[in-house]
Amino acid sequence: QVQLVESGGGLVQPGGSLRLSCAASGSIFSISAMGWYRQAPGKQRELVATITRGGSTNYADSVNGRFTIARDNAENSVYLQMNSLKPEDTAVYYCNVNYYVSATRKLDYWGQGTQVTVSS
Repeated sequence: QVQLVESGGGLVQPGGSLRLSCAASGSIFSISAMGWYRQAPGKQRELVATITRGGSTNYADSVNGRFTIARDNAENSVYLQMNSLKPEDTAVYYCNVNYYVSATRKLDYWGQGTQVTVSS
């Protein structure tokens, strides 16, 4: 019922920047929160940043000060501006949406992921 379209990943040198985008569509009544998670080879998936409908944000300490998450409620979209990228940021980044399909039912959905590679 829900589709997430992710874009913006790619190859960048250390110190560079990338901007990830994610747009949600489908049977969404309203969104509670959206966020970005990442998974590097051989490691568990971890939180990068989240933002609620009201604009409250949460960042992993490893990216705080370098990454910025933003939300467009009207378009059900979320963005991640990544600056001062480091090789350890290399991972597959996944968009997540926590949403209401009705006034009383809340669900969670994941995107397919987009590769971010930071290397010289």
